[in-house]
Amino acid sequence: MKLIIGCLIAFAIMSFAAHAQTGSGKQAFYTAMASSSAAVWNKQLEEINTLTGNDKNAFQGALLMRKSGSQKTPGQKLSMFKQGHKLLEAAISREAKNPEFRFLRLMIQENAPKIVGYNNNIADDARLVKASYKSFPETVQKAVLSYSKTSKALKGLQ
Repeated sequence: MKLIIGCLIAFAIMSFAAHAQTGSGKQAFYTAMASSSAAVWNKQLEEINTLTGNDKNAFQGALLMRKSGSQKTPGQKLSMFKQGHKLLEAAISREAKNPEFRFLRLMIQENAPKIVGYNNNIADDARLVKASYKSFPETVQKAVLSYSKTSKALKGLQ
């Protein structure tokens, strides 16, 4: 009986991880990235916490950096931004050619305040995202296309 319950729990976790990596899981993530609601960000961070490995680092890091602007004090903003930066850059260092991780970094770098000095990879990331656009899953393609409407680096992407 314990074996059956253990298998069911493992299956549920794997199903959620697969769900979070494709389809509506990624849609929810990109919806949260476009949101300005702390409640939406917090809910998505809870869902991301169930992931493991490099995907968790990349998505959590990007969302923490996105959320950092809503913090009350400059110290809190900078602390949360640095925490997210560390996670996202660690994920990218492990998978340097992962175009989705580079898209996450591109979105953050184009919108980060200049004072944080996080804008050195915009051109390289944009090139990789443009070159990889057609190979992205449909959900990610939609997110890239939507973001490209306001992005200087991805201007004209179709």
